[in-house]
Amino acid sequence: MRPEDQVLMTSAFFHFLRRYPTVAVGGLLMLLLVLIAIFAPWLGTHDPTQIAPLYRTRSPSAQFWFGTDLLGRDVYSRVLYGTRVSLTVGFSVAVLSTAIGAVIGVIAGFVRWLDVVIMRIMDGFMSMPTILLAIALIALWHESMRTVILAITIVEIPRVVRLVRGVVLSLREQAFVEAAVTAGASPWRIMYRHIFPNTVAALIVQGTYILGVSILAEASLSFIGAGVPPITPSWGNIMAEGRALWQIRPHLIGFPAAFLSVTILSVNMLGDGLRDALDPRMSKED
Repeated sequence: MRPEDQVLMTSAFFHFLRRYPTVAVGGLLMLLLVLIAIFAPWLGTHDPTQIAPLYRTRSPSAQFWFGTDLLGRDVYSRVLYGTRVSLTVGFSVAVLSTAIGAVIGVIAGFVRWLDVVIMRIMDGFMSMPTILLAIALIALWHESMRTVILAITIVEIPRVVRLVRGVVLSLREQAFVEAAVTAGASPWRIMYRHIFPNTVAALIVQGTYILGVSILAEASLSFIGAGVPPITPSWGNIMAEGRALWQIRPHLIGFPAAFLSVTILSVNMLGDGLRDALDPRMSKED
């Protein structure tokens, strides 16, 4: 790449961030959280699973920055490792559900005779409360991060399918699709070359929404004991373990709750900014 091209790309990138500051702020916060998750072993001050009864329920101090829990474990280190769990679940569910939902949604919206069958199945899943369905799916298997990811993914797929199907229903009546049909292009080629690329913008925005919902769902499941195993540090089970003493040791809930809130805030800001950038109707400029 030529130096002048690099300069133009850099200039365009910073212009984009200035025009959509929520993307910049949300992306910066998310990048910081990702770095925390990656470097948790080096940023942590203690083993997050080490039990030390002599140091139980200590207040924040120079030795234990976020205090200790009922078993004497360092809350600061556990919160850092909890970032790994939340982001792993969130990004995994976002990628899997958008990928699977996009394929099913494109087929449902373009292949008319499959539309009714697919959408009735999706409606059946969506009629069930999200958390209850996830708990039921987790109850069928043993507790693990993989099970949590699978359960939340199954819950989120129908929403992606409905979104993509709606986009496809409007696209298949467009002139460029009719031209492709007239030219003799196969249905699979039309879906791959003409339909799917026009759903990417909606999928990106939906993916950020699913990321935030998945992180909250994982925290909720872990809080009620239906998520990752208790030995695995997670914001949800850290708050669950500290709820009995929250009135006298609010740090046991406050610190993981703060990390969870900042994460959801960054995801929402990133999603709102991307929606404004990718949807011309949301543009602030004429």
